[in-house]
Amino acid sequence: MSLNLVVLAAWMWSRYWGLKQLDTFWSWHHALMEYSVYDAKRAWFDKVIFVIRKSFEEEFKEKIGKKIEQFITVDYAFQDMNGLPSGFVCPETREKPWGTWHAVLSAKDYIDWPFAVINADDFYGRESYEVIANFLKSNDKNAIVWYKISEVLSDYWTVSRGMCELNPQWELIAIHETKKIYKKDWSIFADRENWTSFEINANELCSMNMMWFKLDSLWYYERYFKEFLEKNINDPKIEFYMPEVITRLINEEWEHVPVLPTSAQWFWVTYQEDKENTNKSIDKLIEEWLYPMNLRE
Repeated sequence: MSLNLVVLAAWMWSRYWGLKQLDTFWSWHHALMEYSVYDAKRAWFDKVIFVIRKSFEEEFKEKIGKKIEQFITVDYAFQDMNGLPSGFVCPETREKPWGTWHAVLSAKDYIDWPFAVINADDFYGRESYEVIANFLKSNDKNAIVWYKISEVLSDYWTVSRGMCELNPQWELIAIHETKKIYKKDWSIFADRENWTSFEINANELCSMNMMWFKLDSLWYYERYFKEFLEKNINDPKIEFYMPEVITRLINEEWEHVPVLPTSAQWFWVTYQEDKENTNKSIDKLIEEWLYPMNLRE
């Protein structure tokens, strides 16, 4: 069984003061996506497709690609605002690419097997990739990996998370994008647009954009993107997200999308302030012999 991993690494972060996806951690100077590919390789993934921007192609290949190409097949796809289906032209007022699912569609010519999608700046843990691989041994469905909301918050800033709504069979009903989530004392809250807030149960589940897709699902996703463009092409900021695609598959195509539990530790580097905690987390995993100090040994 062949499996592809699509790594979303095209976007930019002004809040991080640089190309966050190329930033490195610990003394061996590994980027977080190197740990992701290392884990995926151990879980029987055999190809990784990096979705990047043409503007930093050479730097990305020099700092990341050349190292990873030594032990797994690598392809590169480029996300560009102008990379739209035939018949559509990107307006001059457009300010940024068209979202996470547009990024995935940018890689469709390189995807040749069922595939998982992850963010470049998130650490998902070895168990998460193993959960996906084990699921595929007896299932042919789209799926997502979930995390408890209490385990995926920043100590410094508010975050946005895709909160999962499930049926009694632990299948996804919808993913609700929830913004401005934060910790306060021993509780978790989210702000509404009307300046009020509401409390979120610490055990509620959310998606961290670790999703699994069947290869034939790409046909639906392309169709949905064209419909999205027909309605929204002149909106300079609106984006096309993966959770929207999953929700449409459930509601319109009657897909059953299981939500897969994982015991893996997740962490991130959305802000510079997160980097110290991320270094400590990686140190701990190395001390526990879960990762070698040098991933290329």
